[in-house]
Amino acid sequence: MATTTAPTRKAPNPWWVGLVCGMASYIDAAAIVGTGIALVIYQHTIGLDPGQIGWLSGALTFFIAIGALVGGKLGDTFGRRSVFVVTMGVIAVGGALATVAASFPLLLVGVALIGFGTGADLPVSLATIAESSDDHNRGKIIGLSNMLWLVGIISAVAIATFFGGLGRLGGQLLFGQVAVVAALVLIARFSIPETPSWLRANGRELGTGSTPAKISVRELVSGSYARPFFGLLGFYALTNLAANTQGQFTTYLWVNVVGIDVQLASLIGLLSFPVFILFGLWFMKIVDGKHRFVYFTFGAIAYAASYFIPALLGFSFATMLTYTLLNGIGGAFAFEGIMKVWTQESFPTMIRSTAQGTILAVARFAAALLASVTPMLINNGPQALFAGLGAVVTVGVLIAWLVFHKAPRNQFATETEAIPAVTASAVAQA
Repeated sequence: MATTTAPTRKAPNPWWVGLVCGMASYIDAAAIVGTGIALVIYQHTIGLDPGQIGWLSGALTFFIAIGALVGGKLGDTFGRRSVFVVTMGVIAVGGALATVAASFPLLLVGVALIGFGTGADLPVSLATIAESSDDHNRGKIIGLSNMLWLVGIISAVAIATFFGGLGRLGGQLLFGQVAVVAALVLIARFSIPETPSWLRANGRELGTGSTPAKISVRELVSGSYARPFFGLLGFYALTNLAANTQGQFTTYLWVNVVGIDVQLASLIGLLSFPVFILFGLWFMKIVDGKHRFVYFTFGAIAYAASYFIPALLGFSFATMLTYTLLNGIGGAFAFEGIMKVWTQESFPTMIRSTAQGTILAVARFAAALLASVTPMLINNGPQALFAGLGAVVTVGVLIAWLVFHKAPRNQFATETEAIPAVTASAVAQA
């Protein structure tokens, strides 16, 4: 009897993996918020009308959805690393095109490429983070990606605060930073190997050529994973309708409804971020502990309430500030961060990226449809829009509460228990 084992390699520091792969969330936020601000600038510089602004906003979100659907499946089929290297290159090219664009058609192409690359990158990058960490730090490192999402927003808001008054150049800087950051992240991505979980699930880590039995994607809709899958789908799709509106159109609301200029609106956003970062760090502290669902419940209430404030009291400087603060607190504990953690824990390796890509895709498709008409809805009466957003957030967080108030089995623990059986059958060679 002879035993074949895989050559050993030093695993990268999981926090380094979290930083490099988590930059997908940075770019996602910088692109969404930066595009929203740039389009407000471009309506006065290159002559975009409300319809074109809606199409561009919708295109960004629509192609993020397409990318997530495609990238998630490719990540499970061909590996995390192969996908997240290509996607970052696509983002860099799209950012460069959007930076030089001076007309609607070229701007549309650039925004579409940014969206597709970002969407395809997110599910595989998050799976890489989860599969490179352990039960003691997984939630924290996924939380780091959410902090990078906040930093991405801050970067866009900071550029708008200091350069938003420069006309078209301000918009070019917002798109240009996406291109430059994507190029730098692409270089760093080459230091991240394929995850051991994916190699093991494909029978490659052991070097035997055998492939363990795979789990059918159909189990997401009809098998044992259907409950968390549909729960996360409903939770994220509904809450993201509101969050995407907040990300893309807060500046539009400040300028066109409240009546302040772009720079002041951006400065208000910039000054609010220390509070959001504080709550993001708090989320990282508690997410791997036993009280995270209590925080989710608190955050869910604050998140839903944030949209009802301007809906009931009207849009003014005071109500918009209150909305911004409650939205940041609620989002820290009851939105994307906890969705990412639950998604990684709820599905096994071979459908993890597909599940997350599908969840992201459905949410972004829905948001794209809403974004394409949001400027017109705002012009026709933003209070009705925000009342609707408050209602869908309430339904979304209620779905999550019902599905996850009794936490499902952590799939990382399940797969760890199965490793000895796989190893015994696949490693031993006669």
